Order: sequence, then structure tokens, then C-alpha cells
Amino acid sequence: MKNNWKEQILGKTIKARLIRYNLCIVSTIALFSCICSYLISSRNAREIAVTALEHEVEGFAGLFGMGYEEMMNIVLNCAERSTMNLGKLDLEASARNRKEAMNYTRTISDYCAVSGYGEYIAKLMVLNEQNDFVQAGYEPGSSNDPQALRSADWFAGELSKSTELYVLDMVDSPFWGGKSEKLLPLLRKVNNNSSYSGDGWVFLGISAKLFRDALKEVQHENRIAVVTATGKTVAAVNEKSVGEDEAFIRMLLQQGSGKDTFRMKMNGEKCMVSYVRNPKSGILVYEILPLHRVVNNSFMILMIILLIFTSCISIGMVLSSFFTKRINEPIDKLVSHIRLLSHGDFTVDPKIESEDEIGTIGKGVNHMAAKIEELVDMKVESEKEKKNLEIKMLQAQINPHFLYNTLDSIRWIAIIQKNSGIVKVVTSLSSLLKNMAKGFNEKITLKQELDFLADYIVIEKVRYVELFDVEIDVEPKELYQAKIVKLTLQPLVENAIFSGIEPSGRNGLVQIKAVKKGQDLCITVRDNGIGMDKEKAKQLLKDTETVKSSSMSGIGLPNVDRRMKLVYGESYGLSIQSEPGQYTQITVMLPLEM
Repeated sequence: MKNNWKEQILGKTIKARLIRYNLCIVSTIALFSCICSYLISSRNAREIAVTALEHEVEGFAGLFGMGYEEMMNIVLNCAERSTMNLGKLDLEASARNRKEAMNYTRTISDYCAVSGYGEYIAKLMVLNEQNDFVQAGYEPGSSNDPQALRSADWFAGELSKSTELYVLDMVDSPFWGGKSEKLLPLLRKVNNNSSYSGDGWVFLGISAKLFRDALKEVQHENRIAVVTATGKTVAAVNEKSVGEDEAFIRMLLQQGSGKDTFRMKMNGEKCMVSYVRNPKSGILVYEILPLHRVVNNSFMILMIILLIFTSCISIGMVLSSFFTKRINEPIDKLVSHIRLLSHGDFTVDPKIESEDEIGTIGKGVNHMAAKIEELVDMKVESEKEKKNLEIKMLQAQINPHFLYNTLDSIRWIAIIQKNSGIVKVVTSLSSLLKNMAKGFNEKITLKQELDFLADYIVIEKVRYVELFDVEIDVEPKELYQAKIVKLTLQPLVENAIFSGIEPSGRNGLVQIKAVKKGQDLCITVRDNGIGMDKEKAKQLLKDTETVKSSSMSGIGLPNVDRRMKLVYGESYGLSIQSEPGQYTQITVMLPLEM
């Protein structure tokens, strides 16, 4: 076995040389594919990591920017609109003032709720020089809150800030209810349009929880931090991954507003840094990604292996196809011809015949195809004769009992009523007999079928003393010219009368509706009689023996269904839907022929 392999690979035959050539080509392509895949995967991994880094930082910065804008709008709504009278903020004053102060409290509470950031507003306070105030927010309030606010060492500095560029700072809460909490204050002077002569202020304390809660969603180990313009860290995650570096933060703050992504070394490690700084609030969001984490994962390695495997298989297939084409050509022709045979094409193909072994098989296949085609033709003719015979047998089931019942009805009309009604019945009966005498093996228009049905209905109405009414709806009207096998609808209406309305013992309604559905004609016959359960409805189309002796045609629903399938194919015929005590609906589906 070992010698055979050596001979096949190292031998001087053409086969050995072809094997060596194929091995060299496949190995070269595989090696080239590996190198390219590794380089491309590495580059893509870095690009994806940088893009994800930038998107995450920009996402957090955008989220915090929206929160800043919403809360600044709350402050401006309270400060610049004439919605509050600074002289009526005292909840301990007169009843009228107290009522207005309570309204102001509800107003600022609504501002917090509507903003969507109510859970992060520690305190929203409107106050005047007398320390009268109203407030909202999640921190508990105290009567000393106005004095505590005005005594804060940052109070004057916050008032001096510009509204357009209000740079946020982080301070300790001055209030009794939040001593351990960090706040980012917004403070504006109120534009007083009331009779009150003193000053007033609006204060909003943004909780640092806004930033901490947002960063809780981080699922990786990168360092992310939110920093104020003064370098104070508001919130951060994964602080242990990269040590705190004040010089680094100062360097980022010196870059000014905007965003950037760059590489640098931190604590001896190569990192990718991305930051965004809000131009209004001064809030800086940055993220640090150590580059050693940007490595090809198992999925990328799998992709490289798949690429190599696919390349090898592809090369092998191309080479095999090239070198074996001439050998396989007669086999391919034979397989192609056999495939045509499997799809019903039994044409004899001389091209698959030759003097070699494959050609001998081709001769046998051609002989077999000719025999199969002959047998198929015989089978088709046999089936046609069988269908024609079956249709004739079904259509020959005309029951004379119907004529007896009809004549009996006419006799009783003559005896009891002694009026012209007998003319109506005799006319309808005459028309029915003439149509039936012409045979049933033909297609007529829907209008002719409905005219024939109308004669039958006239007779049945006399027999059952107007026990039922019939409604006919054909839309569009062009469907009146659609072709339908003669005597299709009469058994359906007959079933609706005998099996649905008559057993109910009350007046009923038979509705006949014809519509177009795609390339098919759909006709429904519905009655509001006793209905039936699902099992009986299924059995109704299977039981070909239970045709009542009083039936006009003696065909019955199963035979109508079989007749439709014989004429149009198995996909057409009858279907039944019914609810006990409510209705029965029979649907006829047949191809639309105009």
C-alpha cells in the first residue's frame, strides 16, 4: 500500500504528475487563502471594535445630552415664563396663597414627570428672598432647604453661568434629605413679572444616578467614565481594569468640545481611546479599550478554516471537471436523458447510443423509453374511456319517482285551489323534462343552469307550500356566461331543501352566490336549516349510496363531487361547512371558462 502511494505521487506517469500538480496548486491557494483571511480578519476585528467603541461612547453622550436638554428646559420653563407669582409661594400663608402654592407644586411635579427623567431629579425648587418655596423631586423636603441652598458655596458661581453654555459641575447635596448624595446643579434667576419686588430662583439638582444607571448596561470590561469640566468623575465602570489617571483626564479636557478616537499607551499597555464632550454641559464621556482584547475569536478562526476547506474543494472540483470532462461526457448525456424520462419525456435520443459499453446502456434506455411511452398512451386512452363511462353512468341516474311526486302535486293543486297555479307548475315541469331529455354530458352557461334551476324551484315551492325562499347573487354579471357542467346546482339546492329546511319545520332561505376567485369560479349554496356536525358533513361527500328516492336527478352530493373531479381534476369539486342549528354551506370550485 505504501509503495502504491509512492508510485502514484512520485512516479513518472501522467497520473502521478497530475496528482503532484494538483497538490501544488491546492497547497498554494490554501496557504494564500489562510494568509489573506488572517490579515482581513484581524483588520476587520479592529475596525469593528473601534466602530463599536465609538458608537457606545456617542450613545451614552447622546443619552446624557438629551437628559441635560430636558432638565434645562424644565428650569427655563420655571424661570422665564410668567407661570408663577413669587409672592405666593408660602404654603403657610392665606388659604388663597396656599392654594396657588399647591398648584405651583403640582405644576413643577408635572414638569418632572413629563420629562421622563423624574426619577433622576433629586430636587426641583422655586424660591424667593423670604425663603418661601415650592419643590418637587424624590429627595424629602425640609423648611431649611431654601436657606441651605442659598448658603451653599457654589450658589453664586452657578448663578453667574450662561444659559447657552451652562457647564455642569458635581457638588455635595446641601439639603438635609440628601447629605450623602452627589448632585449636578442647574440654577437660574426667575424673571419676575408679578407684583413681588424681590428676587427668586429656580434650582434643579440632577442626581449622579442618571449616569450610573446608564453605565450599568455595559456588558464588557472596558473602562467607561463620565467626567465634569472640572475633572470630577460622576460615574464610571470597570475602574480596576485601567488605573485612574488624572493627567489623562486633564489631557482629554484640554482637547475642548467634540469627539475623537486615538491610540495611546496607558500604564504600559496599548489602548484605544474614544471620547465625546458636550459643548454646552461640558460633560466628558470616554472609553478605554485595551488592544489585547481585540483578537480573532473562535468564529473568525472557524471562518478561516471554512474558507480553506471551500477553496480546496472548489479547486478539486474544477480540476476534476476539467480532466474528466471527456470521459464523463457520454455518462452526463445518459444521466440527463434519464432525468428527462423521470419527468415524463420519453423521447428517443440517438445521441446516447454508441458502440462502447455506455452506448449499449443508452440503446437499452431508448428501447425502455419507447415501451414506456407506448404503455402510457394505452393507459391514457383507457382512463379516458373509463371517465367517459363513469360520467355516463352517473348522468344516467334519473329517478322516475320525482315525476310521480310532481304529478301528484299538480293533482292536489287542481283539486284544492282550482286556479291558474296549475299552469305555472306544468310549464316548469315541461321545461325541466325538455332540458333533461337533451342529456347531461355538456357544459352550459351559468345563466342557463340558473334558468333550469328556477324551473325546479317553482315546482318545489308548490310542493312545500312556499316553505322557503331563494336568493341568487352573481357578481360580476359577466359570470352569467361562465361555463358549468349541466345539472351541477340542482342536487345542491335539493339537499338544502330536503336535508336543511324541511326538517327544521320553519320557513327557510336558500342563498346562491357566484364569485370569481383568481382563475376559478366559486359558487356557494347556503341554507339556514338545521345544519349538521363536522363528522356528518365529512360523511356526506363519501356516502354514495344514500340518495333519496324523491330526488329529481338521483345523483346526490357525492356523485356531484365525483363528477366535478372527473371533468376538471382532483383539485376541484365540493366542500361543506356547517354549524348545527344554524346553517349549511356547500361550495363548488371549478375552473373559470368563458
